Amino acid sequence: MLDNGYVYLAASRLSLFRSSSDWAMVVEIFGFSPRAGVPDIHVYTFGSRLRRTRRESDFISAAAFETYLANNSNNESTFIFPIEEGGWQDDSNGELLARGRQEVLVRGLAYPTPPREAYAQHGIALALPEDVEVFEFCRWLAATARDRVLGTEEDRRTCVPDELPLILQVDEWHHPDVLNGERPSAVPTFRALAEILAGGSEAGLAAVREKPNTHWSNWPDAGTL
Repeated sequence: MLDNGYVYLAASRLSLFRSSSDWAMVVEIFGFSPRAGVPDIHVYTFGSRLRRTRRESDFISAAAFETYLANNSNNESTFIFPIEEGGWQDDSNGELLARGRQEVLVRGLAYPTPPREAYAQHGIALALPEDVEVFEFCRWLAATARDRVLGTEEDRRTCVPDELPLILQVDEWHHPDVLNGERPSAVPTFRALAEILAGGSEAGLAAVREKPNTHWSNWPDAGTL
C-alpha cells in the first residue's frame, strides 16, 4: 500500500525480473515511520522463487516459521536504512529536524538540511511554523537525491535469485488503492506487468497509458495513523 497509515511516503520504484522459468517483482518504498525512528526503504519482493531474509531463528518456534512460509510463499521483504542516525533529528522529538542547518549522511554523502523556503520549490508545504518534520525532509531528499534514498541494485536483489535479469524498471506507474479494496488485477497497469512477467513485451505497458499516481501527494493518508 502506498498509503500505509504508519509510513509517510516519499519515493517509490518498481522493478521486474524474469528468466525462462522464474519471475520477481520488487517495489521499493522510501519514507518515514515515526515508530521506526529513522527513515528507511522497505523493499517488497514478490516472486515464483525467493531468497529468504527471515530464518527459523527469527521465530519463536519451528512451527511458527513454517506457518510464516506457508502464509507468505510468494513474498518476502527487507528494510534498508540509507540515512545515518545523528544530531540532525531533534533530541526531544525524533519526528522533527533539529533547528538550524544540519548535516545528514545519506549513504556516506553529506547533505545539508535546506532552508525552509527550499521545500516549497518541490511542492512540500511545511505544516509547522518554525519546525520541519522528518517526513517533509524525506520528501525533499526524494526530490533532490532520489537515487541515493531509493535502493541500490544490491538492495533490490536482496530476495531475488541472481540468475534473474532485470527486464523493466519504472519510477512512476498507476498503483491500486489497496486500502480501499482495489485489487491489482483490476488495474490495467498491473495486468500489463503480469503479462510482461509471463513473457510478453514491454509494449503492453506503454499501451496502457494510465495516469501515474505514485507521487506522495496522491496518498495524503500515508503516515497519518
